[in-house]
Amino acid sequence: MLKSDILKKLELKHQNLSANDIEQIFNIFIKKIVSALKNDKNVELRGFGTLKKKINKAKQVRNPKTNEKLFKKENFKLHFKTGKVLHSKLNSN
Repeated sequence: MLKSDILKKLELKHQNLSANDIEQIFNIFIKKIVSALKNDKNVELRGFGTLKKKINKAKQVRNPKTNEKLFKKENFKLHFKTGKVLHSKLNSN
């Protein structure tokens, strides 16, 4: 689902708000999530899931094409764990 699809659905559901207001609220929501993750905090959306920042350690890797050894710096990845409600909805028949 694209951001534009989400905004359209929110516009239909909340007709008392302008499209511009809905987009601003959505952007603030996303910025708050990013800000929390940058500050090493977990983001929990009850019934949906938890977002967590994890570390990929620095290590030696190799280019499979040239067999050249490279050093990969430490970086972060995003880990998502589904909540109970979302998990049960996805697995119900």
